[in-house]
Amino acid sequence: MAKELHITLVKSLIAGKQNQVKTAKALGLTRLHKTVVKTDSATIRGMINVISHLVTVTEK
Repeated sequence: MAKELHITLVKSLIAGKQNQVKTAKALGLTRLHKTVVKTDSATIRGMINVISHLVTVTEK
């Protein structure tokens, strides 16, 4: 069974770079403290790496 990643946006995107804002939107993170559940994959890990300073990630 694939692991799930719970990704929560904890910092604002207002002063973020354009690629960081687009990455957060692509993950479904549209407002603060919103949590999305994604399956663990290399693509998702790469997106998390771009905005790692703005999110918290827990594995379940």
